[in-house]
Amino acid sequence: MPALKCSATTCIYNKQELCSKGDIQVTGNTANTADQTSCGSFQERKGDSMSNSCVSGCGCETIQVSCDASKCMYNDDRKCSASQIGIAGSNASNSQQTMCGTFRCK
Repeated sequence: MPALKCSATTCIYNKQELCSKGDIQVTGNTANTADQTSCGSFQERKGDSMSNSCVSGCGCETIQVSCDASKCMYNDDRKCSASQIGIAGSNASNSQQTMCGTFRCK
């Protein structure tokens, strides 16, 4: 499982730039560049919706990453094989405003 750093701090699952969801889905089946990918698991944090509850109780340093970006060199049978992954989107309000910064076209 890749080590994850996530700058999408507006996501309900983001806890100190780690992910409390347990797994994420990177989308972008026809992506040729990182900005054509997104975190399909992103859900915008509204108000204090995450202030007292964390899905798994903590942010995870490593995470299962399913990947639809078929042209990414790290896509291994729809799973991310990178040792580290970075999800970007510091001001995102929807998944299309995020991206997998680790994406590299084959």
